[in-house]
Amino acid sequence: MSTERKECNPVVWFEIPVADMARAAAFYESVFRWPIKVEYMDDGKVMGWFPASETGYGASGALVKDNGYEPMPSGMVIYFSEPDIDGTLECVKKSGGNVILEKTHIGKYGFYAWFEDTEGNRIGLHAMA
Repeated sequence: MSTERKECNPVVWFEIPVADMARAAAFYESVFRWPIKVEYMDDGKVMGWFPASETGYGASGALVKDNGYEPMPSGMVIYFSEPDIDGTLECVKKSGGNVILEKTHIGKYGFYAWFEDTEGNRIGLHAMA
């Protein structure tokens, strides 16, 4: 096994736990205007796929409803790149989510904010200055 690592961003996939797939998919579609493709797997797992591009940068992922997936506000934080943080936070509020941390300046690294989705997960937004 090679120990050499190619230059890249280390995250390749993420999964966000949900309790109610229809509610969660509607929330993310409303906030980000991305289509969420819901698929029912043979083993009972339900996945809501975020858009993905084989030629784009960054990672894609899915909403997941299954045993062992529990939404929580104090776990890992996933950050979505979002140039209009203020507008997105307004959309979060209108779509049933809660703002945890308003847009915050972090010097040369731009801005970030946190919100809680309809399932109870803490999600981050990031924008460069």
